[in-house]
Amino acid sequence: MVNTAGRPVVDISESEAAEGEGALPPVLWSRAGEQARRAVGAAGEQALLRLLRDGGVPHVRHVAAESDAYGYDIQAARSVSERAHIEVKSTTDPTRLVIHLTRHEYEVMATDERWCLAAVLVASDGRAMHVATVDRAWVHSSVPADRAGSGRWESARLEVPGHALAPGLYTGAWGLLADGVLPQRPVWHQDRSGQKGSGQR
Repeated sequence: MVNTAGRPVVDISESEAAEGEGALPPVLWSRAGEQARRAVGAAGEQALLRLLRDGGVPHVRHVAAESDAYGYDIQAARSVSERAHIEVKSTTDPTRLVIHLTRHEYEVMATDERWCLAAVLVASDGRAMHVATVDRAWVHSSVPADRAGSGRWESARLEVPGHALAPGLYTGAWGLLADGVLPQRPVWHQDRSGQKGSGQR
C-alpha cells in the first residue's frame, strides 16, 4: 500500500523485510533514507554555491530555494553571454555516480542551451571533494522512451559511466570556474579497467 505521494504506508527497513521471510514485501524507501538523501543533495548545492562565489563568479542565485519550477538548482553568470543554469546531483559515494533525473529537469535540458548537469562528491563535513559535468548527449540517449500515449516516465535512475563525465564545471564552450578552483579527485571518471573516461562535454 502507498499513500497519495506514492510512498509506502508502512516504514520498514530492508533488513526487517528480509527477516519476514517473504511475509512482507521489500520496501526500498524509508523516511530516514529519504531525509539522508535530501541532506546530501542540499549539501552538494551549498558546496557548489560556495565554490562559485569563492571562485569569483559575480552573479550566483540559488533558485532551488525558491521553487522547483526552474528545472535546475543554480543560476550563475559572469556576463550577459556567459550564463549557466546548473542542475546539481550530489553523492557521498566515490566509487560510482547514480543520479535521479526528473522529467521536468530533462525537458528543461532539452530546450535550454545554458543548462548543465553538475555532479558533486560531498565530504562528511559538507565540502565538495570533486565536481564533474555530465555529458548532455549521454543523458539524452539514456533516459527511457515513452512507448505509448497513455503513459510516460516521470523520473529516471541513471548510473553515469566514466566516458560521460568531464572533471570540472562546463556549460557550452566555457568553464564556470578555473581548474585550480575546483577540487578534483580520481573518482567516477575511472572506468573498471583503470583508464580515465574520455570526459566528453
